[in-house]
Amino acid sequence: MGAKLIIICASCVILAGCMKQSTPKDDSANAQQQIEAALGKWQKAFEAKDVNGVMAMYAPDVTAYDIVPPLEYKGAGAYRKDYADFFGQFDGPLHIDMSNNHLEISGDLAVVYGLERISGKLKGGQPTGTWVRYTSVFKRTGNDWRDIHDHVSLPVDLNTGKAAMDLKPSA
Repeated sequence: MGAKLIIICASCVILAGCMKQSTPKDDSANAQQQIEAALGKWQKAFEAKDVNGVMAMYAPDVTAYDIVPPLEYKGAGAYRKDYADFFGQFDGPLHIDMSNNHLEISGDLAVVYGLERISGKLKGGQPTGTWVRYTSVFKRTGNDWRDIHDHVSLPVDLNTGKAAMDLKPSA
């Protein structure tokens, strides 16, 4: 009886081990690297005013809320035109400083948000530099992370109805 009990117990242990589901591999570090690499490529393309390079990060069905009208841009074609129009306002390269950036990843979605200062020289020769708030939502499709939603904004002075373009991040 003792040998039978040992065999039954051993069989149960083996069977339980076979039925145990493997835990999904935590690939948040890999996802973080991929998203940060995409943002780095976007920044280089933005600073070079390379519309194709900028748009490489976005999903075809991206929805964007930018600091300039219209209220929303639907699809990569509309957002591409927004970038081209924006770049057309500047002479020479642009520069982006990023501050207080955050990246949160959960499953197949990731959110990146923070502050960025966009600076350059306008076509009229006037230097400009403005801090904006941004949020980007990335979605993983297969092994690829694409930006499906961008939101860029400026605070508004409610008394004047004008954008507060002279604000800086707190230390």
